[in-house]
Amino acid sequence: MPTAAARVVLVTGVSRFLGARVASTLQADPGIERVIGVDTVPPTTPLGRTEFVRVDIRTPSIAKVIASAGVDTVVHLSLVTAQSVPRSKVKEFNVIGTMQLLAACQRSPDMRKLVVRSSAAVYGSSPMDPAVFTERDEPVEAPAHGYAKDAVEVEGYVRGLQRRRSDLTVSVLRFVNFLGPGVDSPLTRYLRMPVVPTVLGFDPRLQFVHEDDGVEVLRRMTVEDHPGTFNVAGDGVLLLSQALRRAGRPFVPMPAQSLSVLGDMGRRFAGQTGFSPELLRLLMYGRVVDNSRLVAELSWRPKHSTEAAFAEFLSANGMGQPGPLGLLERLGAALVRH
Repeated sequence: MPTAAARVVLVTGVSRFLGARVASTLQADPGIERVIGVDTVPPTTPLGRTEFVRVDIRTPSIAKVIASAGVDTVVHLSLVTAQSVPRSKVKEFNVIGTMQLLAACQRSPDMRKLVVRSSAAVYGSSPMDPAVFTERDEPVEAPAHGYAKDAVEVEGYVRGLQRRRSDLTVSVLRFVNFLGPGVDSPLTRYLRMPVVPTVLGFDPRLQFVHEDDGVEVLRRMTVEDHPGTFNVAGDGVLLLSQALRRAGRPFVPMPAQSLSVLGDMGRRFAGQTGFSPELLRLLMYGRVVDNSRLVAELSWRPKHSTEAAFAEFLSANGMGQPGPLGLLERLGAALVRH
């Protein structure tokens, strides 16, 4: 399809695992003249020919970077999910930072394309949810907390920019939880606990996207034109109980209120990240999205299913010595495939 060539690309959040990987992938494209990575802290790994600029996107300085470099494509990856950062700071990074970035994009005559990392968390988690969310579905209960609420606000500001700059190609990507060797997130830390608390009476369905597939989607959206909103997920689902058995992790069901108190104690006394309200709801009700729109748009399917992404996560973390139940599940899955 015809594309507005990305020549000067700015990647936000370049000092984190996803931003660094996307920048590295884009700089290998001979059609891209410059890749500029911005973040508030220097990267811990070499960025190759990506030019690092230390800038806080919450400030007007980001507009100077975009204007002076003639940036035509922005890949916005710096949404913060970390619970170790005070909530007020997280909201500033996610919402105020996005507002400043989008204002800079709006004013720049060179801007042609915007790619935004959003989250499937915008759909919320509720006992009344549809079995599978498509991009057209609205949340039954709108997210009221944390990162999920921030993602909803960010998407709202992106729609506002689209109304003001209808000439821009805008792609919004609603990722399910990333898994892979380089991923560190509240969910991966939860799955690595030596004894995993679960919510009594609930066994949620979970979906994952492998980091390699996530990076490939972001690359395609940057170098090609695919306007719209897309769910990004590996095929298939896993029940939490299946995942924990495959991980060889003992789990202890407990009431949701007790789990919340346990998380608060861990955060206060052991330096752990605790259980945010949105993570607790996910561990109760789960969430599954339909990726068929993305597959049709790109004529491509993620190489890793949810099950395969989880298996690689286990291998990378030295986990997954299944007991009899885990072995039976894997045998059953193999028989179904053949």
